[in-house]
Amino acid sequence: MADEDFELDIDDLKRRMDGAMTSLRQEFATLRTGRASATMVEPIMVEAYGTQTPINQVGTVNVPEPRMVTINIWDKSLVGKAEKAIRESGLGINPVIDGTIIRLPIPELNEERRRELTKVAAQYAEHARVAIRNVRRDGMDQLKKAKANGMPEDDHKIWSQEVQDLTDQAIANVDKALEHKQEEIMQV
Repeated sequence: MADEDFELDIDDLKRRMDGAMTSLRQEFATLRTGRASATMVEPIMVEAYGTQTPINQVGTVNVPEPRMVTINIWDKSLVGKAEKAIRESGLGINPVIDGTIIRLPIPELNEERRRELTKVAAQYAEHARVAIRNVRRDGMDQLKKAKANGMPEDDHKIWSQEVQDLTDQAIANVDKALEHKQEEIMQV
């Protein structure tokens, strides 16, 4: 019995590969590049009103200059708790308090730390490539099953090439993002 109506869900494979790329971008955003970024403080949680609250929900986060993040805390009673949360966050930044504004001066990265960060970025990129290859493998497994159920050889080759093209494009996007992030990290 030939499976003439086989339809590989390319959109699903593409969505899953795009998900790996989105995850990579989020991981890259957490890497400190020596430049200020509002995303640096997103993971910080402040003890506010008896519950752990993201810092961007107790104040306004701004980046007024390339090496400075400011957080304007809305409730004056939370300034000390926000400062404590920043100090304990592991960012390696000493907050400076000015009324209800907390200033976070971003120190210059040394050469050794920059090289370490490029290695971390490369590891993140490799995890994304592995995720993309796993999606490719799932697609190829579906094609093998369809071929075993009577899919014509020509159709199998066409679908296989489409999955491979999608994989190559996704991995090229990861490589491009990695190259851009490494340039950003090494920029003095």
